[in-house]
Amino acid sequence: MISSLSKATLLPLQLGQREVLDHIRDNLLLSASLWINVALAGLSVLLFLYMARDVQSRRTRLIFAATIFIPLVSLSSYLGLISGLTAGFLQMPAGHTLAGEQVLVQWGRYLTWTLSTPLILLALGLLADADTVDLAAVIAADIAMCVTGLAAALTVSSYGFRWAFFGVSAAFFLVVLYALLARWPDSAEGAGTDEIFDTLRTVTVVLWIGYPVVWALGVEGLALVDSTALTSWGYSLLDIGAKYGFAYLLLSWVASNEETVAGGPLSGARGDVSATQD
Repeated sequence: MISSLSKATLLPLQLGQREVLDHIRDNLLLSASLWINVALAGLSVLLFLYMARDVQSRRTRLIFAATIFIPLVSLSSYLGLISGLTAGFLQMPAGHTLAGEQVLVQWGRYLTWTLSTPLILLALGLLADADTVDLAAVIAADIAMCVTGLAAALTVSSYGFRWAFFGVSAAFFLVVLYALLARWPDSAEGAGTDEIFDTLRTVTVVLWIGYPVVWALGVEGLALVDSTALTSWGYSLLDIGAKYGFAYLLLSWVASNEETVAGGPLSGARGDVSATQD
């Protein structure tokens, strides 16, 4: 039996979820920005599983495994947003353009990025045959970037602190950019995957820069775009390119060039027939 205190705690949470659910249902533009990702994430999972049917080398299977989880995480995330589980209304602090107004904050997106972006970096690091210590450090910086971004979105006590957390998040992002632009390209050239790596790196860098831009211009930042629906579409379109588009380009190339991918240091630990013939 749930105690009276527990009931009092759960009731506002339940009411908040219903309010968010109704708000999303009533806003067709906002709702569409979420449902489109549910559909694309589900289709991507099925497509990527089909593409993985013939891969054999250990390194290739690791890349596929990391990449397939990207749309899986996204699918769960968007269902959480649509249901009202991972979104809520927050009153913006003094100094914000929408000060005193209740703004729908989709904080579940940050939880998704905390899980999905490390998977993207893991796949890129495996493709480039990046140093293990470098890969671990970059993933740690990426997770810190997402967590401090979440803090920026949820801080309503002070407008200045929102931007302070945003600045810290941007600093962690610079660590990620340094690895992608300065360290990993040389590793990819040595692994023979530099051509596709350069393409995916460009896609990743350009689209990932778009996220803080949307934050700064949207309802969470300067509110130059003061529409929750348009802000949501900004994030959703970036997710489509940075997740499903990125993953398709990566897995298509890897599946067609498995011999090149398997030529790295993991090739000796493969579970396929060719490993026994070396």
